[in-house]
Amino acid sequence: MDKLVEELNQHNYKYYVLAQPSISDFEFDQQLAELVALEAQYPAFVDPESPTQKVGGDITKEFEVVKHRWPMLSLGNTYNEQDLRDFDERVRKVIGPHFDYVCELKFDGLSISLTYEHGTLVRAVTRGDGTQGDDVTNNVKTIRSIPKQIKTTGYPNSFEIRGEVFMHRPAFERLNEERIENGEIPYANPRNFASGTLKMQDSTEVSKRPLDCFLYFLYADRSLGISHWESLELMKSWGFQACEHSKLCKTIEDVLHFIHLWQEKRFHLSYDIDGIVIKVNSYAQQQELGFTAKSPRWAIAYKYKAQEVETILEHVSYQVGRTGAVTPVANLKPVSLAGTIVKRATLHNADEIDRLDLHQGDTVLVEKGGEIIPKIIAVNFSRRRLGAPKVDYPKNCPACGTHLIREIGEVAYYCPNEGGCPPQIVGRIQHFVSRKAMNIDGLGNETIEALYENGLIKSIADLYTLHKKKDQLKGLDRFGDRSVDKLLKGIEKSKQMPFEKLLFGLGIRYVGETVAKRLVHHFKTIDHLMHAGMEELVGVDEIGDRIAASVVQYFEEPKNLAQIAFLREQGLLFEMEEQVVQLESTKLVGKTFLISGVFENHSREELKELIEKHGGKLLSSISAKLNYLLTGVNMGPSKFEKAKKMNIPMISEKELLQMLQ
Repeated sequence: MDKLVEELNQHNYKYYVLAQPSISDFEFDQQLAELVALEAQYPAFVDPESPTQKVGGDITKEFEVVKHRWPMLSLGNTYNEQDLRDFDERVRKVIGPHFDYVCELKFDGLSISLTYEHGTLVRAVTRGDGTQGDDVTNNVKTIRSIPKQIKTTGYPNSFEIRGEVFMHRPAFERLNEERIENGEIPYANPRNFASGTLKMQDSTEVSKRPLDCFLYFLYADRSLGISHWESLELMKSWGFQACEHSKLCKTIEDVLHFIHLWQEKRFHLSYDIDGIVIKVNSYAQQQELGFTAKSPRWAIAYKYKAQEVETILEHVSYQVGRTGAVTPVANLKPVSLAGTIVKRATLHNADEIDRLDLHQGDTVLVEKGGEIIPKIIAVNFSRRRLGAPKVDYPKNCPACGTHLIREIGEVAYYCPNEGGCPPQIVGRIQHFVSRKAMNIDGLGNETIEALYENGLIKSIADLYTLHKKKDQLKGLDRFGDRSVDKLLKGIEKSKQMPFEKLLFGLGIRYVGETVAKRLVHHFKTIDHLMHAGMEELVGVDEIGDRIAASVVQYFEEPKNLAQIAFLREQGLLFEMEEQVVQLESTKLVGKTFLISGVFENHSREELKELIEKHGGKLLSSISAKLNYLLTGVNMGPSKFEKAKKMNIPMISEKELLQMLQ
């Protein structure tokens, strides 16, 4: 069981974080099924770190603010070597010549403080203002590299460990592509994505975003070692992940060598660093050096400057996405930057082109710092050619010629020609057949482009008429009997995909995978969803005004309704398959419940399941039909007032469990 847990967690890491799976989905599922069977047979040996254990589920409307027991101070930092030599001199004046430094990579992530009691993770708090931060324990528990329970011995009853939460670049790129596909604004860099993820209200969603963490500092009431280097080794022995690239240095020259080494090597890491942290190793010497009001005198950070290079802007091209958003891209004269050859750079939107005052053929300064995609940060006006024409953002769609529009509050321009703009049509079909939507075998991006260019498909609905065009399919390049049969079988099989996958595949703006699931679980059928108004949509967990307005607008379009009607005729599933609940008792039969707030021992989904298993029913709003309002921490004040007015009994999690005894 231990071996399977270790292997499966490693496969999860390779798949979700590194985006480099080493086994097939089938092999993974077979191993997981074996582990599930063993855990059922030997429940006493179930590992809390097992991939079978549900992580997440609690909704946090507001994060509790917690005071740090030991302040989370920031470090003084510098960009030049002379400052490091001056730092070394100041240290020598206080503690003499006999000391070591520990050099560590400075991760570009989010600082976190973890508190353990008797080997169990009990609290995780962000840096905040240094004296207090937000309690994000539920979200941090979803990070697989952070132990929820220490399995070794020798640790103190109570201690605190500090570290950095971050996201690996391959995971960031994959998730950002999904945001773009869903018509959402992409994050600029992995740090912002990690930060946004850690502050999400639903820890179930956090668990789907692969965060990682390196730990690098230990606090406890009693002394655990005589040096920082020893404490790092101690942390590793307890099962914590510390970065393997730290180094013990004897002199400031050793420190500078380490800094020069990682100046280039950092570009070969899977995560971002923005510098090197230098700490005096001995705890006794750290105490002697002490602190300023803002930072320790025994540590300093050396920060690398963002990599910059000059090159020529050859031309600006414009990409049209499936949602119609038009994104400008700078095509550059190839140049080496941060270990890679850069040919393109993002220009974000029309406002950025105006801000830079770009002209054709300009000499531009390109930067690759925390951003994954290089960006133009400035123009060298002294090298601009006389009479060079200004780069003007197009007024019409570069693909179909339709006049572009820009909605109030939006930064991007959109092509409104959804039904006639080729990149939008092809993009929507590619999205529909993708793995997370309808998962249709034999329909890759190039295949869809070929089918569109040859006039065989012009919409999602046309996929389900391809069986009538078998001869035309076989006439296309690389379409033999076997590939055509595989394609048609994949399309036929997709008719059995669940409603939530189909709804996501329709490509409604702002309706990503998670939103689609929430809508399906709430409304159950396409008919109920189509007839829902703004108020009812906003009443669904995590659905805001923007998403609700987009859904309403989608179902107001006659062409969308016609497409849904056709797909329905083809046998696609437009309602949720209700699972038959095996009742454990009839103690709640005839009783109705509404759940509000955050609970100590169960997630809201677990409480819903518990109520249904004992015969109770769940309502979506407060009404005369409601028997009990199940209340947790941070419940909605409007629900509380309404329930009070209508004399509806309010019960706690504990009282619900007592009803079931």
